[in-house]
Amino acid sequence: MQNRKLRIYLEGTLFAAFAMVLSWIPSGIGSSYSVSLGMIPLTFFAIRRGFGPGIFAGFLWGALHFVTGSVYMLNIYQVIIEYTITYASIGLAGLYSSQILKEIQTSKSASVYLYITVAVFAGALGRYFWHFIAGWIFWGDYALWGFSAFSFSLVMNGLSMISTAIVTVIVLLMIYSRSPLVFIPKSK
Repeated sequence: MQNRKLRIYLEGTLFAAFAMVLSWIPSGIGSSYSVSLGMIPLTFFAIRRGFGPGIFAGFLWGALHFVTGSVYMLNIYQVIIEYTITYASIGLAGLYSSQILKEIQTSKSASVYLYITVAVFAGALGRYFWHFIAGWIFWGDYALWGFSAFSFSLVMNGLSMISTAIVTVIVLLMIYSRSPLVFIPKSK
């Protein structure tokens, strides 16, 4: 049992590292909009392993920003929100893990497509909600084009969330259609 838990958390560590590497691929326009490619492996992991391990891997991805010097820091509260809570929230996709795995095992592809899409949007919404809060409260002075801090954060984080979720859904559905069993972890 202990060995199984260790394996799950080591797997989560690898997925967090992979997410960090993918986050270095330029996929943004300006400082306020980007497609977060790191969401792909972390959402996959959360679906594969569930809520708790998904939260752990997301938190770890946030922590890796410190190690790699990728943190934009205004104050401690902003850092806590944007680099711990925000990334851990991707694990919300894991709330749909058992349903997705059950549907895969019973070969109900239409249901799997739906649940994967819902799981991706749950993780993306959780993450970008906190980015919106931080953008509104802490980054409001940098709002462009005459937007208020609230509006700018809502629009830019909303566009980033939708774009990231769409890319993540497309990739995960492609993975599922090619190899559905990769979502199901080995029991040993």
